[in-house]
Amino acid sequence: MKEDLHSSLVSPKGNWWLPIGKQEKKWVTIAFVWCMILFFMMPFWHIKGGQNPSGIRSKVEASAFQARVDQFIQDYQVGEEKGIPVVAPPAGSHIYMAGRMWSWYPVLKLQKGAEYTLHLSSLDVNHGFSLHPVNVNFQVVPGYDYGLKIVPNTTGDFKILCNEFCGVGHHLMVGKVIVEEAADE
Repeated sequence: MKEDLHSSLVSPKGNWWLPIGKQEKKWVTIAFVWCMILFFMMPFWHIKGGQNPSGIRSKVEASAFQARVDQFIQDYQVGEEKGIPVVAPPAGSHIYMAGRMWSWYPVLKLQKGAEYTLHLSSLDVNHGFSLHPVNVNFQVVPGYDYGLKIVPNTTGDFKILCNEFCGVGHHLMVGKVIVEEAADE
């Protein structure tokens, strides 16, 4: 019993020092080749795959982004919902949304089928932008303006949840996007 116990300085029993067999070499080679294929496919997936929101990124001061959001609200506000401004910008415009403890600000009212450039930034800490029930997730970091080209293709009310823990009121951080049919002109 005592001879079974040993430290790591004692070599293990068995023939571990012999060269690997043909089958094992084959599987190690297959695994290595597959890893290389996936490694070189990553840039291709990013460029051609369409699942990574590349968008427009730039540095921005929190106060400058807040000023953009305030101007956006002043230009396009159509109402208020629970004390948060509701804005209805025209199709093709740049729209601004700020993440701050503990809300997404303002509520956006968009037209189905219209293209917008959504600018997201955080005014304080990291926030997660998760649009439900659509599978859109984005991490919003303070000091950066993320511009994403969007075209709403479904009408309805969509909730924005913060999926990055941001403090005590994290569970209260909910925003809203309303998509309506385009008005006939």
